Amino acid sequence: MVFNCTMIDVMLERYYLSPFYAIEFCIGFPGNLLVVLGYIFCLPNWQSCNIYLFSLAVSDLIFLCTLPRLSYLYANDQSETNPFACVINRYVLHVNLYSSILFMVWLCMDRFLLIKHPTRDHYLLKKQTAMIVTGLSWLAVNMEVAPMIVLMVQDLESENWSLCKDFASLKGDVDVLGYSLGLTLTGYIVPLFALCSFSYKIAHMLHAQERALQRRTTSYRRPLRVVASAAAIFLVLYTPYHVMRNITIASRHASAGLTQCTKMYIQGMYILTRPLAFMHSVINPVFYFFMGDKFRELLFTKLRKLVRKTEQQRQPA
Repeated sequence: MVFNCTMIDVMLERYYLSPFYAIEFCIGFPGNLLVVLGYIFCLPNWQSCNIYLFSLAVSDLIFLCTLPRLSYLYANDQSETNPFACVINRYVLHVNLYSSILFMVWLCMDRFLLIKHPTRDHYLLKKQTAMIVTGLSWLAVNMEVAPMIVLMVQDLESENWSLCKDFASLKGDVDVLGYSLGLTLTGYIVPLFALCSFSYKIAHMLHAQERALQRRTTSYRRPLRVVASAAAIFLVLYTPYHVMRNITIASRHASAGLTQCTKMYIQGMYILTRPLAFMHSVINPVFYFFMGDKFRELLFTKLRKLVRKTEQQRQPA
């Protein structure tokens, strides 16, 4: 069999993207669904942290629901033929991508303020403030992603509404590279800088407390580990995707002067980073159990009661 570089994207989509998306759905969907139901039925008194966590779980859950269809299409070498489904799928994907890191920033801010104001007397730790911040965050992310809808509609129209492309392959009146770079800056780099900043501030605050009290503040070590882990995870998962997305878009410009095979190799590397970036939806439930106040204990108590009730019903009278 002769290797054809133009088939790289097709092969990766079928044998890499399809199984990877299926695995992400099978692992991430039950975890996020458990968290959403747990917050609704097991947590009577919500705090600011819980509002951010719930919004993050809902965003992940909606996104994960789009993966089975993508996995099926890639497995069967098919393209999305429904223009509405194409736009909604890509829109949900990118809204989740940038809302996830933004809500994680607010969670890390909440942990920082809670250490600084243990009595929750800061206005940013109030539930009402958290709801306002959440609403504004959804609005900001949707405004960031809105130009992509214009691009997708224009690209679909140029292809007679028959070919659904990913973001890096779109063409339209909007400067795709400029828009992608702007989205990378506002949607990823700035929030990542905020995550790293809160991690540094928490570490500095804990170090100052240790020197003042002459003892280790072990009770606040967990927030530092959680915030640092969040920054590291988004750095590892998001950076390759955003770098390769922008390189892929730039490589398609005629001024780049690249051969077709070189473009396909770049496209292949970009495809490799896509499911990696969306892995955050699988990992995020871990943060719910470490950052939610009393959520873990309440959820496990509820599950134990359900298990005991099920066992009692199965026992013969």
